[in-house]
Amino acid sequence: MHTTIPASKRKKFRVTTFIIRLFCTMLLLIGAAFCYEWFASSQAKMNFPPPGTLVQVGGYQLHIHKQGSGSPTILMEAGSGETSLSWRDIPTELAKHATVVTYDRAGYAWSESAPTERTGANIVKELHSALEKENIRGPYVMVGHSLGGMYVRLFAQTYTSEVQSLVLIDARPEDDEKNTKALLEQAQFQGNPPASLLSLLKVSGAFRLFPDFLLDGLVAKQDRDTFVNVIATPSFFHAKVEEAFHAHSTEDAIRGQNLGSIPVRIIARGRLQDYAQAGLSAEIGQKLESIWQSGQRNMLNISEDSQLITATRSGHMIIHDEPELVVKTILELISDR
Repeated sequence: MHTTIPASKRKKFRVTTFIIRLFCTMLLLIGAAFCYEWFASSQAKMNFPPPGTLVQVGGYQLHIHKQGSGSPTILMEAGSGETSLSWRDIPTELAKHATVVTYDRAGYAWSESAPTERTGANIVKELHSALEKENIRGPYVMVGHSLGGMYVRLFAQTYTSEVQSLVLIDARPEDDEKNTKALLEQAQFQGNPPASLLSLLKVSGAFRLFPDFLLDGLVAKQDRDTFVNVIATPSFFHAKVEEAFHAHSTEDAIRGQNLGSIPVRIIARGRLQDYAQAGLSAEIGQKLESIWQSGQRNMLNISEDSQLITATRSGHMIIHDEPELVVKTILELISDR
């Protein structure tokens, strides 16, 4: 006996079948993206080997890249979310005149994650230990950009006898969190996306498949290849967040610092940050910029021999906007000694 299925049931069956097929297709595509990223990341480890040496320190391996020779040793500390690669050609230029050391903090680029908290004290201690193990001695010319500026100040405070001079490149002032917290809360500023979300975007292959869309305004085009293949890892995103969480303790450690007669050169940005890109109003942005610029000038008090230099053509990334100014400032310090 032939049974006729009502049209409404046939329609419902077709819709259900379509949804199931769509769901399965999406699962296959997502699974393929994860597999593609796993394979591409495995290949990247072979295609992008560390240019320097992996040094066992504090229960993990720290990547240190030494170039050039002779004294002094120029030690370069990158900013938050920046790595040894962020300096681009600056180390190569400086290596013509002295020993230059760039490195990756724990969890960044080729360095492994650390079992210790990402406090400034631990970061400085582990770096010094790695330098000793590699027999890379001072005197050190400490160069720090942004958050890295606080770390080099703490390094100079901890190992004063080994430090010859400091160059602070749009460095984070020690009262930054205290002075900006209320303004950022007023603006309901959310900060960077959660490390868990960024990690998911990485392992799902999203950064590799859609770099121009996801990294626009965050990573320069010329740096996106190394960002996707070397830098963007779950350990990197989590290390960056943990460093930010502990930054206040580094601020406390260097507040009211007095480095005596150690030469200090402060290179401050001359262009206003694009606060609108971060979702902040013009009024809030102007107040934040004023606080930052005041902080740059307050750092003149940390040494009896300090000078302020304005990078008139630069935003925060002076190392990219005016690398020649950075090189010139460091070489002038070296020639004065």
